[in-house]
Amino acid sequence: MTDPVSRTILLLDIEKYSDRDDIEQAYLRRMLYDVADRTLERAGIDERLRLRADRGDSVMELIDANASVTALLRALLTEVPTQLHAVNRMASSSAQIRLRGVVATGYVAVDEHDGWVGSDLNHACRLLDAQLLRAALRERRDDFALCVSESVHTGIVRHGHAGIPAEDFHPVTVDSKNGPLRAWLHGPVPGAGDDHSEKGGTSVPGASSGERPAPRRDQPGAQAPGSPAPEARAARPTAPPAGAVFHFDGGAPTFGGSLVGGDQHGVSGGQVTGDVHLGGSGGESA
Repeated sequence: MTDPVSRTILLLDIEKYSDRDDIEQAYLRRMLYDVADRTLERAGIDERLRLRADRGDSVMELIDANASVTALLRALLTEVPTQLHAVNRMASSSAQIRLRGVVATGYVAVDEHDGWVGSDLNHACRLLDAQLLRAALRERRDDFALCVSESVHTGIVRHGHAGIPAEDFHPVTVDSKNGPLRAWLHGPVPGAGDDHSEKGGTSVPGASSGERPAPRRDQPGAQAPGSPAPEARAARPTAPPAGAVFHFDGGAPTFGGSLVGGDQHGVSGGQVTGDVHLGGSGGESA
């Protein structure tokens, strides 16, 4: 295996490649190679500075570290959408080509089987396969979604070079086999999903949401589904019972003569509670 050397990593992948038949796949692969070659040529990166690996529905380019990453990003943001629009406006619906792209930097070695080895390359591949990047492409009218690594953003994008608007890149974190990966997505961040933007995020299992779980019905204090909470029941006004109602809490009130409630004489049909004396002050309690 060779010693690891610093490289710029460019990955391009065709959306929904496996949904096409063999003829359509062959056509899409030709378009993919044409787009990659023209974009790198536009960036001033000739074949002597590139090493290509074919992955069927995607292409991987290892680019010499001395080649301009700024020129590459500028070409990707301008040339790729233009080429895809020109191709797709003349193609049938089954031959439309839409691409996901990743630009990263890192150290890569080549083994005895001409395979590429390096954790930075693995991370770039994880970004290319991230659900967030796939969702970003699905939600866009144009045909290209680009994500760059943290190192590319720090070294190039955030400085606002001509043709690379830094404000159009948004921080995101994607899940991978190697744990969360931080990157920068060009264009709007898609809605919440398996991956999420750093502006929002998803709820963490086990975190408190401020809600209390409902008790089981066999637990003390449990209430039937749909029944009001105890506080609501306590606050709810109750309808007055039929007939006259007199409450005497404590003491011994007395009345001389008869007590009339409504149209009733005495307390017929009503209710009396407490100690009530009718008639003289020495009468028996009712």
